[in-house]
Amino acid sequence: MADKNSSPESNKENPDQDSAALSLSSFRNSLDDIVQKFQGSNSYDQQHKFWETQPVGQFKDAGDSSLSEGPIEQPTPLSEVKQEPYNLPDLYEWTICDIGSDEVCNEVYLLLMNNYVEDDDNLFRFNYSKEFLRWGLRPPGYFQSWHIGVRVKASKKLVAFITGIPVKMRVCDEVVQMAEVNFLCVHKKLRSKRLAPVLIKEVTRRIHLENIWQAAYTAGVLLPTPVATCQYWHRTLNPKKLIDIGFSRLGDRMTMSRAIKLYRLPASKATPGLRKMELRDVPSVTGLLQNYLSRFVVAPTFEEAEVEHWLLPQENVVDSYVVESPETHEITDFFSFYTLPSSILNNPNYSNLKAAYSFYNVSTKTPLIQLMQDALIVAKQKEFDVFNALDVMDNDPLLKDLKFGRGDGQLYYYLYNYRLREAMKPSELGLVLL
Repeated sequence: MADKNSSPESNKENPDQDSAALSLSSFRNSLDDIVQKFQGSNSYDQQHKFWETQPVGQFKDAGDSSLSEGPIEQPTPLSEVKQEPYNLPDLYEWTICDIGSDEVCNEVYLLLMNNYVEDDDNLFRFNYSKEFLRWGLRPPGYFQSWHIGVRVKASKKLVAFITGIPVKMRVCDEVVQMAEVNFLCVHKKLRSKRLAPVLIKEVTRRIHLENIWQAAYTAGVLLPTPVATCQYWHRTLNPKKLIDIGFSRLGDRMTMSRAIKLYRLPASKATPGLRKMELRDVPSVTGLLQNYLSRFVVAPTFEEAEVEHWLLPQENVVDSYVVESPETHEITDFFSFYTLPSSILNNPNYSNLKAAYSFYNVSTKTPLIQLMQDALIVAKQKEFDVFNALDVMDNDPLLKDLKFGRGDGQLYYYLYNYRLREAMKPSELGLVLL
């Protein structure tokens, strides 16, 4: 299992991978092209040896129709699962991170803030808030033992981190209990210690102890073997700031005043009955979301408790709006986005990029493009600088019309111990990981 993220602000690689990262911009074609380029690269022999030992789809098996879909390895009796943690180098020790503790949550926040995903040009680094971490890591039924840290024995300083959370995932027609693995982070000074594979094996061991044998994860680098390759798109909300910080640039014959005019949004929302989601809306939103996600090849199955946790608005964490019919008071549509700022590095004028990320959106009565434009208006009113979206679900056809620009950052989706014969198109994927 691996960490999830690639920073979408530009062409980025995941600094938490111990292996050398492959350039993302080279891999924009079919899975076959990806495999050929990977196998033809000079780094093929030494790359990803760890993943070649794991029950994941292998590049050599791409296109082999004789391999069955489903689990790659069958579950092991729980009594045979390794009971003791994997060995760490002598100077380090395992710790369970209680995100509910202010002190521990602050340690995790600082580790990620200073060492997590950043772009190749060292301009931006993800800056997950403490409130966001508590939201993202404590859904219904979470296991605190899956929030794993590594400390220096002598100083007790937290220097590495990895997490898992439980999720019910529907793959094709089968509902599979899985883990979502995320936040793999190793302190920059310890990247040569080969801690990442040990962290991955340890979180896998603890997940197995709960009789869970599959996982989903994402990464901004190419590993064996993605089940989908998705593209980040960006919608400018604050053009002057984005240009000033190097996030975007003025094109030929484009002036700042023209850019400001180009990205201007209406002052008010267009959809009658649009309002912030409330607790009373959870059953209706759950029904809409369950029906919508059933269309996709891979998607989570959310019950009311999960919808309440993931979608009920929290300031500076997640925003969700529903459309209530003025006539029938039925909830017909909703949109949501989460807040994930990035630190702006080495800039004398700005320190924070406020970014919104499209989460789950369902349209039954309101045109989706209108619903998404209202989401942009809400984000602009909340002083976000940019609105980011992946080309998953039904997003892709709308992005150009809503003046999103194609980014350089790609995100590869993976399944652990579960094989799909063919890679999915982004439009077949109903999953957004934080």
